[in-house]
Amino acid sequence: MKIVSLTSDYGDQDYYTAQLKAAILNRMPTANLVDVSHSIKPYDIVEGAFFLQNVYQRFPKASIHIGAVQVYHYSNDQVIVFEKNGHFFIGPNNGLFSLVFQDTNDLEVYEVSIDRNEYPFIMDTYAHAVAALGHDLPLADIGTLIDDFVIKIGIQPVKTSNQIRATIIHIDMYGNVIVNLTKKVFENIRQQRRFKIFYKSKDPITQLSRHYGSVQMGEVLAYFNASGYLEISINMGNAHELLSLRKHETIQIDFFE
Repeated sequence: MKIVSLTSDYGDQDYYTAQLKAAILNRMPTANLVDVSHSIKPYDIVEGAFFLQNVYQRFPKASIHIGAVQVYHYSNDQVIVFEKNGHFFIGPNNGLFSLVFQDTNDLEVYEVSIDRNEYPFIMDTYAHAVAALGHDLPLADIGTLIDDFVIKIGIQPVKTSNQIRATIIHIDMYGNVIVNLTKKVFENIRQQRRFKIFYKSKDPITQLSRHYGSVQMGEVLAYFNASGYLEISINMGNAHELLSLRKHETIQIDFFE
């Protein structure tokens, strides 16, 4: 039984998600479908990549991951399939997957081959690729090797020897604010120095917490979450609303002796 994770901007108010699942199950009834999220902001491949990046490695090796975000934005709705880190990925060739992986030099990417006259809907193309992978067919039998894999560059923190300016990239349902700064980058610049995390006109955060319960209820904290990203939160509160923090805003970190 193949595990197939689904990440899309199809939402849950229409029938599109059900159509995708039905297409897959028609081709491979034994598929174990796992919903990551269908609430990706429409056309937002950066958010879609963030979700995929933080979840796929939690799945068993040989799992299949569909990233159906910004599918019909281009006239060339090319569906690609490839293997990376022991996992298989299927989705549009629109830059989504280049944002998931920092290193794409070793990728062998294939365009899924299917008779679009017989199967005109792109969901059938996804299902065809899933079924082929489910039967352990090699990628070369599923599609044609391409050399025009679309690369997009994500927003990166701006770093100097004494400062980092990072960007809020996600706000979860609890109002926790996630910043595009990993612990590794933070510690490389920090070099065991003290620091201040500035967000708007609020008092800066001067220490890292281990978890939400490290501070009193209602207090602000910063810590590196399970995905390794800096997170600004309020214990049992909504940092997004109470601190007026918004996606794409800048967080500044100053280091000093």
